[in-house]
Amino acid sequence: MSALGGLVGASSRQPSSRRRAAAWSLAVAGPALIGLGSKPFVSSFGLAGGLFLMLLILVGVAVAGGVPPALAGVGTSVLSGLYFLAPPDDSFAASRTGDVIALVAFVVVGTAIAILVRELARLAEQQASSQRVEAALRRVATLVALGPAPDELFTAVTEEVGQLLPVEFAIMGRYEADQTISCVATWGSPVERFPVGSRSRLEGDNLVTIVHETGRPTRVDGFEHASGAVGVAGRESGFRSTVGTPILVDGRLWGVMTVGSTQLEPTLPAGAEARLAQFTELLATAVANAESRARLARLAGEQAALRRVATLVARGMPQEQVFAAVIEEVGQLLPVDLASMGRYEPDGALCFVSAWGRAHELFPAGSRQMLGGKNLGTIVFETGRPTRIDGYADISTGPLGSAAREARIGSAVATPITVEGRVWGVISAGSTGEPLPADTELRLADFTDLLATAIANAESRAEIAASRARIVAAADDTRRRIERDLHDGAQQRLVSLGLELRAAQAEMPPALGGLEDELSRVAEGLADVQEELREFARGIHPAILAEGGIAPALKTLARRSTVPVELDVQAPIRLQERVEVAAYYVVSEALTNAAKYAQAAVVQVTVRADERMLRLRVCDDGAGGADPSRGSGLIGLKDRVEALGGTMTVHSPLGTGTSLEVELPLEP
Repeated sequence: MSALGGLVGASSRQPSSRRRAAAWSLAVAGPALIGLGSKPFVSSFGLAGGLFLMLLILVGVAVAGGVPPALAGVGTSVLSGLYFLAPPDDSFAASRTGDVIALVAFVVVGTAIAILVRELARLAEQQASSQRVEAALRRVATLVALGPAPDELFTAVTEEVGQLLPVEFAIMGRYEADQTISCVATWGSPVERFPVGSRSRLEGDNLVTIVHETGRPTRVDGFEHASGAVGVAGRESGFRSTVGTPILVDGRLWGVMTVGSTQLEPTLPAGAEARLAQFTELLATAVANAESRARLARLAGEQAALRRVATLVARGMPQEQVFAAVIEEVGQLLPVDLASMGRYEPDGALCFVSAWGRAHELFPAGSRQMLGGKNLGTIVFETGRPTRIDGYADISTGPLGSAAREARIGSAVATPITVEGRVWGVISAGSTGEPLPADTELRLADFTDLLATAIANAESRAEIAASRARIVAAADDTRRRIERDLHDGAQQRLVSLGLELRAAQAEMPPALGGLEDELSRVAEGLADVQEELREFARGIHPAILAEGGIAPALKTLARRSTVPVELDVQAPIRLQERVEVAAYYVVSEALTNAAKYAQAAVVQVTVRADERMLRLRVCDDGAGGADPSRGSGLIGLKDRVEALGGTMTVHSPLGTGTSLEVELPLEP
């Protein structure tokens, strides 16, 4: 059986017409040649021996050509035996009874062999074919289990199919969402018109369109009437007989496997569709697994990107940094060429706040485009809903649409950024190539939700900071008013009373010397109260700060300090009043703490100011251990500094002194 199967396998690799011609030729010429060659030896083995040799020829004829040429070979063998090997006299039938029996037996056995051998050959061919199919399926299954890249898998499966079936070419195509089919793998020579990566419209009457419409295996013999882009390309490539089997992934039509031949006569076996289906089932499993892995990888990437953005939001990073991070994550995560984020302005314009990819050229950060026409920015503003435009270059209008057409954007999506119920802005992404996946809008929405939270938090922080700044300003105004009222009211009244008391003391008679002494003590007491009130007024709002600026005010604090102060001030003559007041109170509180609690020997005060920032540093060599969280006056200073948008840090380890550093932003 194995030898017969090998013979069948060898013959099956030849075209069927040539194989049949060879079988008929052998059926006619083979017996004649054996009879002619055996005639000199007929006396040795007789007619039966020659017929036996001819019987061997019939086996080959049956294997190569089937029953009809084998039966013809039986007839030619009988004639050759009678002509070349039988005795020439007329008494043949009577005298050579054994030869008659041999001829009859030969006819019976030859006919039986013709039928039996062909059936055995067919069984052997089916067995060999099944073994080849099983081996190919095992190789494909092993490859599927290894989880290769999709391109590698597609190529391997297509080659296995092409080498297994009696075909000249094999093509695997994937159906796309835009009613096209893309070629993902090819095998064989007549496929120049279908290079890997090429795309064709699904239209007309051709095999891939029929499979797409029906979802069932299809056979087409003859491309004379094929139409559509695929049909015309197939006819020009010489396709004549083709079979296509759908590739179903999770119940949906994913693609098609097509095999065929350029021979005039159909050569594809009747079971080609079933064999193809075995491969497409494995391929569907591999595609489903690959898509699942891709979805998991994509989900992991999205979650990682969202966590990074959420971390920035939770840390309260500046809006500009959050915007830039979101656009970069979107651009790297989605299959896009550009991405941008814009804020809707009250004057009907879209102000771009961040850009990625080609959007840096089209919509740079800080640029503005007026709304209007048919484009993503305008549609999102009017509807407040996610929007998609495929074929952007053909249907977009307005200023934004004109910019998109110039950039040759083919597909774009946009999602609104909704902050506390209002459409704050829009985030958009586009591609100049293939249409964006159907779930792009949903993936963008995850980022816009985080953006909305970041924007709302930033606006809340801005409102809180503005409120704190107003509170600090109101407190400063109140202190100035109290200081002015004390100076213009109580202090002046005390001065007047002191003068009046001194005048009364001067007019006292000498006889009332004891009363004069009493009036002198009262006058001195009034002078002490006036001085205390003056010091109190200076603590509320130092007049020298308003008159001379930060440098003279700090020099006054240094002179009045009970701890020696090393003062180094390098700053403009005048700064913003709110900054000067904050710096003054920081130094004042630090000197007071150094004197009361730190037991310091010296305090160093350094002030530096440039165009953007005032930097203040106060260090002492005292006991350390200062902790703002324990309710000291440092908490109030920290609140004042942060209300102005600044920062204050305290470093005070035990036994090594205290270092206080403050940064206050300066308005340009």
